[in-house]
Amino acid sequence: MPECAIVDCHVHLWDPLNFRMSWLDGSPLINKPFGPAEFRQHTAGLNIEAIVFVETGIEPHYAALEPSWVLERAQEDQRIQGIVAAAPLEHGECVRSFLKALTRIGPRVKGVRRLTQDEPDTSFCLRPDFVRGAQILPELGLTCDLCIKHWQLEATTELVRRCPQTQFMLDHIAKPNIHEHLLDPWREQMRKLAALPNVVCKVSGMVTEGDHANWKPEDLAPYVKHVLEVFGEDRVAFGGDWPVVLLASPYRRWVETLDALTAHLSAPAKRKLWAENARRFYRLAAR
Repeated sequence: MPECAIVDCHVHLWDPLNFRMSWLDGSPLINKPFGPAEFRQHTAGLNIEAIVFVETGIEPHYAALEPSWVLERAQEDQRIQGIVAAAPLEHGECVRSFLKALTRIGPRVKGVRRLTQDEPDTSFCLRPDFVRGAQILPELGLTCDLCIKHWQLEATTELVRRCPQTQFMLDHIAKPNIHEHLLDPWREQMRKLAALPNVVCKVSGMVTEGDHANWKPEDLAPYVKHVLEVFGEDRVAFGGDWPVVLLASPYRRWVETLDALTAHLSAPAKRKLWAENARRFYRLAAR
């Protein structure tokens, strides 16, 4: 287990009986409430000192309600220090009013995410209004999480290039095809994205891109190695992706696996991966 404290910058909390989440239909393992009590149970024995909540893909009608619901959960667990809320960036200049409303919810709202992984148009994020929506974020002190699949990397890289003042966090290392052990062209595309200074890579969501029942640490090793190589120790951050991770692994096994795959890192580099980079990117309170 990591010797340093952990900041998990990708945690979901939800109650399907409170907000409609159609993507959970047919997934009985995770189609149920997961709140702070369940998180404490699943992470018992781990030194997790802070959590960043990331929006859960609820139906758009409920998106504006989710951050306030999470703040209520923060009364149960003060480690919830950051919130990445859903936002319709594709509305361009009109999204400004939505973003201002988010910032009024409170200082725990650190950034936004607009899920694009399932958009049939691989260049959806390059539509002019989407680009404009992303460009507005730094004016309001907000970051942007990117949840994409590997075939969307080229367009996503161009989005990051067109928004040099916006700070981006790439979720789940762009969801490469780990199940079939495909590394290319993902590797070169990640290298091009990492060449841009305003993007950090979240080391998360990997086990669910592999063989859920039979994945092994060596399946993940070349992907972790490449991300560390191209982004460097200052632009990688750990994410648990709980409870989605449960589809393929207990939380503890994912932590143990990543700890083993990064055992060669120096102590300062480990602290950056497990806590410091996330704390800096999401502007979390000092310890």
